[in-house]
Amino acid sequence: MQGKVAIVTGAAGGIGEACVRALVAKGVKVLGTGRSADKLQALKEELGGSVEFDFVAVDVTADDAPEKIVNGAIEKFGRLDILVNNAGSFNFGPVDQTTDEMLDEVLDISLRAPFRLCREALKHMGEGASIQFIGSTWGIYGTPGGGAYSTVKAGQIGLMQTMAAEYGRRGIRTNYVAPSVVRTGMTDAFWDLDFFRRTNHELTPIERDCTAEDIGNMVAFLASDEAGFVNGQTIAVDGGISTTRFVAPEAVAAVRQ
Repeated sequence: MQGKVAIVTGAAGGIGEACVRALVAKGVKVLGTGRSADKLQALKEELGGSVEFDFVAVDVTADDAPEKIVNGAIEKFGRLDILVNNAGSFNFGPVDQTTDEMLDEVLDISLRAPFRLCREALKHMGEGASIQFIGSTWGIYGTPGGGAYSTVKAGQIGLMQTMAAEYGRRGIRTNYVAPSVVRTGMTDAFWDLDFFRRTNHELTPIERDCTAEDIGNMVAFLASDEAGFVNGQTIAVDGGISTTRFVAPEAVAAVRQ
């Protein structure tokens, strides 16, 4: 992976930052994007001069965002090999309580923006390139209250599979990483709520939280030649929640009130 060039959206924190760190550790040159120039600059300073990281501060939903982002990578590093569509919105709720404003926000950030960025990036990608979507297990199975969020994450899977079929012959692999819940700034407010723990942690066979580093490591693997025949796949990084009927022993033994 030494010398390859990646774009990571939503790079200023959480999963995006973990993806950046995992990629630069493999010798990848990374252009990060996000709305906060201050946070991206802080990440650049923390990473230091031993790695090649730069950024473009931009709202991914802006009309000119795809061109700004891709041109930024080409102008800075001269090529483009990896695209990680990570930026997203954690705006969710039941369908009957989802307003048009909520729906539009999630569609714009999590589906329209990556679609447009992929379209721009494909102009510069060829043999050995890879595109990844950071989705969610909520796009794999039905979740009460998922609303627009689950809808868009499932839509990303459809886009990923279509691109895997369309561009595989050009040597461009496309895959979808589906984390279970990861504690970030987006989920912190819900993390310790009893309902949230019951419907996530107590249904996961592995007795620890999924971390941003878990996702970053999977992204780095999928971008590498070691995953050279992995294309069109939805890969859950979820401790087994999406494929088992596990219930934590303490939940099974709980007394109904």
